[in-house]
Formats: sequence, C-alpha cells, structure tokens
Amino acid sequence: MGFRQLLDRVRERLREQVRNGHLTERELARRLALSQPHIHNVLKGERILTPDLADLILSFLGIDVLDLLSTEDLRRPPGRAASSGNRAATVRERSGNRMEQSR
Repeated sequence: MGFRQLLDRVRERLREQVRNGHLTERELARRLALSQPHIHNVLKGERILTPDLADLILSFLGIDVLDLLSTEDLRRPPGRAASSGNRAATVRERSGNRMEQSR
C-alpha cells in the first residue's frame, strides 16, 4: 500500500464518522482549529490531506495507522506494492539507466 492510499483511508474513515452522525464537519473544524470549509474540502478531496492533518485526525479519532490496514495489507511482504506495477522499482530502474547512460 502506498502513502496516498493510506491518506485516502484516513479521509474515508473521517467521512464515515460524519456520515454516521458521530461527528460534524463544524465540530471537527472547531476541535482541530481549522475552518469548516477547509475540512469540507479535505473530505471531498478538493484539498490535499497533508500528513500533519492526517496525524491530527487520527489522534482526534483515537485510532492508529495500523487500524487503517486490512488483514491483506498486513500479510503482504514488506516492499511489495498492492498493484501490479511497483513504482519504486520502476523509478530505481529508470534512475539506474540514466546513470549508466551518463558514464
């Protein structure tokens, strides 16, 4: 799982809390010292969910990053991407090719 997918799960967990009536955007904004429009736009995906804001949200919800992972995520060997293409390996391969070409 990539970092973006993890941030998407934070956003989705927060949406569930709002959708289920456990929390309002206004209450969350007040408690996190942010504006309600900012929270609204983060939930809609119109604003970036920064790692710092994700940490604040996780802390506020009382959950850990591990709570966002599925059993499948935990079984996957480290360094193995969920998708068929491993972007990190591709980037390393490309940068290695560039270094060889420059020699």
